[in-house]
Amino acid sequence: MGSTSMERRWVFPIVVTSLVFLFLLATSFNVGLVSSLRTINSLFSPSRATANQTNPNPNFVESQVGRTPSPPAGSSIPRFAYLVSGSKGDLEKLWRTLKALYHPLNQYVVHLDLESPPQERLELASRVEKDPLFAAVGNVHMITKANMVTYRGPTMVANTLHACAILLKQNKEWDWFINLSASDYPLVTQDDLIYTFKDLRRDLNFIEHTSKLGWKEGQRAMPLIVDPGLYLSQKSDIFPVSPKRSLPTAFKLFTGSAWMILSRPFVEYLIMGWDNLPRTLLMYYTNFVSSPEGYFHTVICNVPEFVPTTMNHDMHYISWDTPPKQHPHILTLNDTAKMVDSNAAFARKFKLNDPVLDWIDRELLHRRNGSFTPGGWCAGSPGCARVGDPRKLKPGEGAQRLRRLIERLILTTQLGQQCK
Repeated sequence: MGSTSMERRWVFPIVVTSLVFLFLLATSFNVGLVSSLRTINSLFSPSRATANQTNPNPNFVESQVGRTPSPPAGSSIPRFAYLVSGSKGDLEKLWRTLKALYHPLNQYVVHLDLESPPQERLELASRVEKDPLFAAVGNVHMITKANMVTYRGPTMVANTLHACAILLKQNKEWDWFINLSASDYPLVTQDDLIYTFKDLRRDLNFIEHTSKLGWKEGQRAMPLIVDPGLYLSQKSDIFPVSPKRSLPTAFKLFTGSAWMILSRPFVEYLIMGWDNLPRTLLMYYTNFVSSPEGYFHTVICNVPEFVPTTMNHDMHYISWDTPPKQHPHILTLNDTAKMVDSNAAFARKFKLNDPVLDWIDRELLHRRNGSFTPGGWCAGSPGCARVGDPRKLKPGEGAQRLRRLIERLILTTQLGQQCK
C-alpha cells in the first residue's frame, strides 16, 4: 500500500508537468507557424481567375516559388535570350541570322531539328565551338540532342519550352526571350533593339493575339490531331483522329502569331508553373492543329496578372495572303519599302542568300562581308574581332523606327485592347 501511495503522489506532478510542456510547445509552434505563414504569404499572388469564375476564398493561393523579379525600366541595359531554330538545309541560313543578331550581352540557343542530316548538326556545333568570339564570350549554346519538330504540331511548342528552360538554367540575367527561325532576319541592329527596349517595363510581352477564332474554331480548335514527331524519329505531318471535341469552358481560347518576344517573368511562369494552367494547356494543345499559334497566347490571356503586360504585335513584318494561308509570302527586293515602313524589328520569310538579305545588311544593319553586325561593343581589326565595351550602344535609324512602333502599341494598350 505504501508503494502504491507513493506512485500515485508522483503521477499527478508528472501529468501536470507534461500538460504544461505540451501547452508551451503548442504555443511556441503556433507563434512560429503564424510568423512563417505571414512570410510565405508575401510570396503568393491571387489565384488565377478564369473567364467564367472567380476565386471564392482569397486565402487559397498558388505559390510563386522560384520567380525572379524583373528590374525596373531604365535601371540597366536590357538583355535578350534568343532561340534560332532550323531544319534540313537551313545550316547556312541559321548561321547568317545568328551572326546578324549577335551581341555579347545576349544569350543564344541554336537548334537544327532531327530532320537535319547529322553532318549539318556537326558542322553547326563545330562552327560554334571554333568561332573565336563565341568561344571567348560563351553565350552561344547549341542543342546537341536534336528534337523532332513538326511546325503544325505540339513538338514546336515543346522545342520552344526546351530552349526557354536551357536559357533559364544557363543564365538568368536576361530580360526578354525571342524565338526566330532560320528564315527570319533582323531589320534593326542589336544596339537599336537594346537602346529602344532600355526604357520599357521589363514585364511587357509582345505577342500578337485575338480571341476571335473565326474559321480556326472549326478547323483547328475542334479537330483532334496526333503529331508523329512525339514518337517517331522521322518527320511526317500531323494526322486527324476521331471524334472531334467541343470548345473548352474552363478557359478562353486565343490565337495569333507563332513568333513573339516574351518577358522573363512570363517565361519563368511557363517553365516553373506555380499555377497549373501552363501544364493543363500544354496537355490540351497536344492535340490541337497549329498549337504554336495558340498555346502561349491562351496561357497569357487567361492569367489576370499577365493580361496588362500584353502588346498585340509580334514585332515582325510578314506578308500574308487574305485570308492567310499556312505559309506567308517569300520576301524579295520588291518588299524593302514595306519592311522599312512597318517599323518592325524582324521580318520573314527569306530564301537562302536572297539579294534582299544583302540589301538589309548594307542599308539597315551596315554589316559587311558576312561579319557581325557592328555596334558599340565592337573592337579590334577587322571590325568586331573582339569585344570592347559591351555596354556601349550606337543606335541608328532603326531605333527611331522601332520606337515609333512601340509608342503606337503602348497607346493601343492604354486604350484597353489587351486580350480581346
